[in-house]
Amino acid sequence: MPRHIRTIALAVLLGCGSTAPNITRNADLDVLFIGNSLTATNDIPGLVSSLGQISGGPHVRVLQVSFGNFSLEDHWNQGDALEAIDREGWDYVVMQQGPSTLPESRQNLIEWAGRFAERIRQAGARPAIYMVWPSNGDFDGVSRSYTDAAHAVNGMLIPVGEAFRIVSRDHPEITIFQSDNFHPTQAGSYLAALVIYGQLSDREVEGVTLRRPVTRLSQTDAAELEAAADQANRDYGIH
Repeated sequence: MPRHIRTIALAVLLGCGSTAPNITRNADLDVLFIGNSLTATNDIPGLVSSLGQISGGPHVRVLQVSFGNFSLEDHWNQGDALEAIDREGWDYVVMQQGPSTLPESRQNLIEWAGRFAERIRQAGARPAIYMVWPSNGDFDGVSRSYTDAAHAVNGMLIPVGEAFRIVSRDHPEITIFQSDNFHPTQAGSYLAALVIYGQLSDREVEGVTLRRPVTRLSQTDAAELEAAADQANRDYGIH
């Protein structure tokens, strides 16, 4: 996987042909994403920025530092994420790695999230933990690992994995995984962005898609994704 280090100023919402205005100036929230392909696939940070434009809520300036298969430890050793934290004033720094369900992986997530959290707070921002989803169906294990990490660093928990659990269980007709059963489809990436935007902005996302049609999702499917995002944030999110 190639690396991604970029500022999103013009973000396309699921290929609908409409772009968001340039919001690198006068953004309400400045958010740095640190992760791997589960952040970069379909440009989830860019979708978050687009949601700020169509929702009537806070506008979001985003930048992502993502490398394929990277853990937070890998990011720390690589150094680009640390430079990005120090370089600009952020409101939130959103951290993500793999499912981290094994005990040693859970401890690794907690340890390195903690190291990053200290650096993030020194830079005047708040750490946020982006809970992903399992590759093997172990939603409980992922939820435990990421919730433990959020508590350990006293950070925000963005429960994307719980929204994926809801949709997988209640709406299997909506395809949120690619053929590898792990990376998100465009619908899955949109679901992730809905959860992230809702949690960062402390707003419900129900109905946002109606304000600007998403051509690759039916309105019914979009409404189900919005409902799942709001339910996950209400039931599992930590502010």
